[in-house]
Amino acid sequence: MSNENQDLMYRINEKYKKMSKGQKLISEYIMNNYEKAAFMTASKLGNKVGVSESTVVRFANMLGYDGYPKLQKALQELIRNKLTTLQRIEMTSDLDESTLLKSVLKADMNNIRLTLEEVNKDDFDKVVESIFSARNIYILGLRSAAPLAQFMGYYLSFIFDNVRLVTSGINDILEQLVHISPQDLLIGISFPRYARRTVEAVNFAKDKGAKIVAITDAILSPLTSYADYILLARSDMASFVDSLVAPLSLINALIVAVGIRKKPDISSDFLELEKIWDNYQVYLSKDRST
Repeated sequence: MSNENQDLMYRINEKYKKMSKGQKLISEYIMNNYEKAAFMTASKLGNKVGVSESTVVRFANMLGYDGYPKLQKALQELIRNKLTTLQRIEMTSDLDESTLLKSVLKADMNNIRLTLEEVNKDDFDKVVESIFSARNIYILGLRSAAPLAQFMGYYLSFIFDNVRLVTSGINDILEQLVHISPQDLLIGISFPRYARRTVEAVNFAKDKGAKIVAITDAILSPLTSYADYILLARSDMASFVDSLVAPLSLINALIVAVGIRKKPDISSDFLELEKIWDNYQVYLSKDRST
């Protein structure tokens, strides 16, 4: 979560005494009903508190936001980890179906662009080093983050023989981490809405002395307080669907970085795998008609 979003309420409190009567009405409504205000257009918010739409726009500018959409974005970011699925749908109920495809793809592109600008290269390199130095590599992802963990575990398992995927299954999450030690690494992956069990598992692993990598969306994520290394990726939502394109791209970069360093070792492994895949017809052959 950016500083802009963190200090929204501070901005309102700081400027409240100098606000006009109409602006104070807007402030009071936002302070008491910010979860509802986050879903309202400037016109709807104005009607709700009895002021004009232009007053709402000027209110946003007075707080230092470049228009009302930026203020609304700050409100949505403020509560995004608390949103129910129904509220997520409500947030984007005004999307134009005729431009839906373009809007979602552009939003995903923007998430990748912002992640590229904000990711810390030194931390990225340290995570790569920690993967190589770990006795065991545990990869944790639950609920919507589970596919990210599975993707990472799938490819790292081709490179290392010490990768353990931790996700929902027969055993409880903590049971899957019972043998984790200070020589091990846990890569915890979580995005809003953060899964409580993920936070508990990361805390458990930290108490056991393991090194922790947090792949998450913001420095205020509940995972970061336990992490030795933090990699942030934007995941601004599209309706009730979590946008995990940027996190997947970041994980892909980690896999590629590790793979390049292990290239001499894994080349022979993949040569052997290709023989196995061919013998057991795992993939359709190029000369086989579809």
